[in-house]
Amino acid sequence: MIKVGDLLPNVTLQEYSEVEGNGCSIGPNPVKVAEATAGKTIAVFALPGAFTPTCSAKHVPGFVEKADEFKKAGVDEIWCVSVNDAFVMGAWAREQKTGNKVRMLGDGSAEFAKATGLTMDLSTRGMGIRSARYSMLVKDGKVSAVNIEAPGKFEVSDADTLLAQARG
Repeated sequence: MIKVGDLLPNVTLQEYSEVEGNGCSIGPNPVKVAEATAGKTIAVFALPGAFTPTCSAKHVPGFVEKADEFKKAGVDEIWCVSVNDAFVMGAWAREQKTGNKVRMLGDGSAEFAKATGLTMDLSTRGMGIRSARYSMLVKDGKVSAVNIEAPGKFEVSDADTLLAQARG
């Protein structure tokens, strides 16, 4: 399981975005984690699935609402990672109105989740292998804080907790 001091796994996530005005899609586009985090401070939060109740009602909205405060605390980008394809993440981004505040990154094959050791098996619910719910602060590709939720909980991976850690 990933811990403070570890480098993020060198995998590729996928991001879907739209061309403003004509609705034509661009992507999905590969996001190579090692390259995308180099020289930056990233607030990463991961969750079991797009459009799921806690994720949609609490997790994503908290980071969208606090995006400006994260910037003031020195965070360059906020990433939401989920075991969904980039098209689902793009649709969820529109629904959640993440705009340029939160990058919605698909981990469709759960490569990132598996490489971090932060998976959960939701096969009995028809969802397969998913990401655990967590947040982490990453500086130049290295984890400086990590907050892992107990199954079914939403207590430590919220925006306020990670923002306090970013402020140091």
